Amino acid sequence: MPSMPQTNGADSVSLGQPSFLHDLRAFLKEWIRLNWMDVLLMLTIGALSMCVYYAPIKVVRTFPITFNGSGDIVYPEWAYPYRGWILPAWFSGLVSILGPILVYLLAQVRIKSAWDASNAIMGTMWAVSLGTIFQVTIKQLIGGFRPYFLDVCEPDISLARRHNKTGLNAVGFQQVMYTTEVCTQTDTWRLKEAVTSFPSGHSTAAFAGFFFLFLWLNAKLKVWADHKPAFWKLALTMSPLLAAVMIACSLTIDAAHNWYDIVSGSMIGIVMAVASYRSTYAAVLDWRFNHLPLRETEPFGYDCDIVTQTVTRSVGWGGGVHGFNEPGERDNRDFCGHDSTEAQRSDTGETVVEGRPTRRAVARSYHRAGELGT
Repeated sequence: MPSMPQTNGADSVSLGQPSFLHDLRAFLKEWIRLNWMDVLLMLTIGALSMCVYYAPIKVVRTFPITFNGSGDIVYPEWAYPYRGWILPAWFSGLVSILGPILVYLLAQVRIKSAWDASNAIMGTMWAVSLGTIFQVTIKQLIGGFRPYFLDVCEPDISLARRHNKTGLNAVGFQQVMYTTEVCTQTDTWRLKEAVTSFPSGHSTAAFAGFFFLFLWLNAKLKVWADHKPAFWKLALTMSPLLAAVMIACSLTIDAAHNWYDIVSGSMIGIVMAVASYRSTYAAVLDWRFNHLPLRETEPFGYDCDIVTQTVTRSVGWGGGVHGFNEPGERDNRDFCGHDSTEAQRSDTGETVVEGRPTRRAVARSYHRAGELGT
């Protein structure tokens, strides 16, 4: 009997069995084609944020120093000592991006979808970058005094007579209001930081990155879904919120921010995280679809029964896709009943994909078993 001809790696690619490197090259090519504009825009927003951050302050704020003849300090909450920051701003931003990304990459052991990882990573970076441009713009145009402002300013009210270009020194009730013109601080950058407290950039970055991760974990572990989850899944899902709160509230220890700076920064971060998640995934809290990444090239079909791309394997959820498949190639379509040669009907009439019933069929069987006590 004649032996079958041997094929080499090149022949395998031509026969429809592409190598890992071939798949990777195809994925990167398609990823760049679809995302280069987003990357360029994020870089532009990052550069614009830096320009705004380092621009001189144009807003003039007044602050009280003492009552005439009493010597009592008004607003002692601005008289805390300058101690430096426990967490530098760059570190907060880095952790808020790299921390979630590490989780996304580790989860691909179960999910096995490069496009899901791409959406998660890009969505997190969208949230952080948008939150950054929001908070630095507000800092520049509105700002506010940090709790250690007076310690950095080191005001000398006798300077008010010689330095009063704004005309706002020794004004207001009992002439107790002054501007930074009476500050003796020679470090202009430190003085600028002391008057740009609102909102907290640390809190914005922390909640933008980690709240996005919270939404992602809830979707991938199906914590708020159609069944009771394991307690460890709930605890793991809530852990990003703890990380964000710890980063934000650490700013009260070193007196770097007022409480309202932290609350406002956190709210900005949460809004950006929710907006970015919904822009990259099919839903935010709808457990039927919130685990599914959206595509740039076609609309999502909300009539689908899609069980893939979750970390959990409970009650019919779970199953990965071919990691480097291009969007629309073989991921969601197999579970929508379109363009699939492997979807079929079982003897009971349930849709079966690759010999496995859909999640809805499994869930129905699960609940029926519970009702019958079996």
